[in-house]
Amino acid sequence: MDDGIQRKLLGLVGLGVRARNAVVGVERVRDAARKNKLRIAIVAPDASRHSLDKVLPMLRARRVTVIEGPTAAALGAAVGKETAAAVGIIDSDLAAGVRRLVGATGRAERKSGSPGARQEGSS
Repeated sequence: MDDGIQRKLLGLVGLGVRARNAVVGVERVRDAARKNKLRIAIVAPDASRHSLDKVLPMLRARRVTVIEGPTAAALGAAVGKETAAAVGIIDSDLAAGVRRLVGATGRAERKSGSPGARQEGSS
């Protein structure tokens, strides 16, 4: 992900958190997925294996689209924390904006239903 797109993504995530349209952290993302409120998830590629093992199976089971985002430190800085392994978007309009932004880069989203698979502009 290039720097400009990453900066825009982090800006959207930060706005989403401030507007309470996003949740931060593995447990809150899992809870939102469990309640079928989660529209899309952004996961830090450098998150610990333990954190990923806690969240990815739930996202797969709920068929939530997962975007491999910026580092945990960058995600954390955008949401006012030191680090954040995962951020979940619960607002449909914000999720659509994130999808458009990521789709515009030519970078694929990772569909959590097929680990490691890449799929262009999926929803």
